Amino acid sequence: MCGITGFVNLTKDISNMKEVIKNMNEKIKKRGPDEDGYYFEKHIVLGHKRLIVVDPTGGKQPMTFVHNNCTYTIVYNGQLYNTSELRDELIENGFTFESYSDTEVLLKSFVFWGYDIVKKLNGIYGFAIWNSSKQELFFARDHFGVKPFYYTIQDNTLIFSSEIKAILEFPGVEAKLDEQGISELFGLGPAHTPGVVAFKNIFELKPGHFGIYNSNGVHLEKYWRFS
Repeated sequence: MCGITGFVNLTKDISNMKEVIKNMNEKIKKRGPDEDGYYFEKHIVLGHKRLIVVDPTGGKQPMTFVHNNCTYTIVYNGQLYNTSELRDELIENGFTFESYSDTEVLLKSFVFWGYDIVKKLNGIYGFAIWNSSKQELFFARDHFGVKPFYYTIQDNTLIFSSEIKAILEFPGVEAKLDEQGISELFGLGPAHTPGVVAFKNIFELKPGHFGIYNSNGVHLEKYWRFS
């Protein structure tokens, strides 16, 4: 199943917040009992809990790829059904591969197609990719929202995870209910309004949407609709 965690702050050095990301990972350990992975940079910290299914060595996360002097790092939960087709197309365009994992295919697909990667994917996924050169986080969720992705913003920090309880491990984030949260819980539960959860100021990335977080703030965009 796997699970992802992370936080970004573009205004201060957060690379020393190792205990925070470890606590966040611990909260979702059932999603990935086989392996912990971490990535630390000045303005971003990423975590991953892995359930090993394919390529134990080559599929480790967070996964980093350097291309044209730009560093890209991914955390990903999901499965791509068109992995082989994407890999073949990337090979035709000069890319090489060191593993059999769909994680590497997804990461290099983003490097090649950029934001348009979501138009190429067939599968179920929740992922985030950090572009070190642009100081920008790209994140996306599959068409029907099979895989989860939650986030909040607090004190210029974007915090995200596969599960809300990991976000609540971040210092200062509180599980507050407001009128809408109570309505979601008792009026609709266990269903909920797309994009909204029971806790105040914690959000769900809607199915078929991607997001970009950079110095301009958060930009969300719908890339697919059912017809």
